Amino acid sequence: MKSLLALTASLSLVSCATIAPPAAHGTVDHVVLMWQKRPGNAADREKLLAACSELRVIPGIKFLDSGTALASERPVVDDSFDVGLTLRFDSATSLHAYETDPRHVKKVNEVLKPLTKKIVVYDIIR
Repeated sequence: MKSLLALTASLSLVSCATIAPPAAHGTVDHVVLMWQKRPGNAADREKLLAACSELRVIPGIKFLDSGTALASERPVVDDSFDVGLTLRFDSATSLHAYETDPRHVKKVNEVLKPLTKKIVVYDIIR
């Protein structure tokens, strides 16, 4: 019994250790949701996801990931978008530099705007 209790305690400590620490004060999360002009078009969706991934080279990005909406029956969940992008920056200054970076502007104008009918952005500062 004693060893089972020790094993349970050590496993719970291991699982707690895998949770990332809170982001630092001033950190900004930039969340972009996109609705395709042709909903469900797999080729367009892949172009959007590829364009998101190509933004990784822009300085100041601490985290970048993209994907598609997870279907949900919960009324509080908006799963109507096609592609979502999440980025993290260490400051609002880094976010603003990213927004005006020519590589970002080019992807927005050449890929995102032509393939999307709606884009919603949420910026969250800690």
